[in-house]
Amino acid sequence: MKETVTHFEKLLSTIHRLRGEAGCPWDRRQTTDSLATYLNEEFGEITDAIAQGDRQNLCEELGDFLYLIIMLAEINAEEQTFTLDDVLTAINEKLIRRHPHVFAGAPILDDAALTEQWQHIKAQEKAEKS
Repeated sequence: MKETVTHFEKLLSTIHRLRGEAGCPWDRRQTTDSLATYLNEEFGEITDAIAQGDRQNLCEELGDFLYLIIMLAEINAEEQTFTLDDVLTAINEKLIRRHPHVFAGAPILDDAALTEQWQHIKAQEKAEKS
């Protein structure tokens, strides 16, 4: 895990530098809206790699997708909308909330009941936001 953290920190540093004053003009021009097309393209390449069983290409395409996710978080941090920390915290809290059978001692359910439980929790979350 320590190695993963180091690699992740290096990637964050690289992207921060690309977006910085002396960075890449293309990366600096990107906005949340401009990256939407690339997200769709990269996601399609991920699903193609999976369908073809091409694990080496899948690894590369996941990296491309991760780059875009971090770029979007960096852009939004610059705009003071949200940060990568906010994204990571939100998904971690959501996963814990939606898996009470793992994190809250609830009984383990069969697949159909797990799906129903997931949908119920998701509906509760949406109702609370309204």
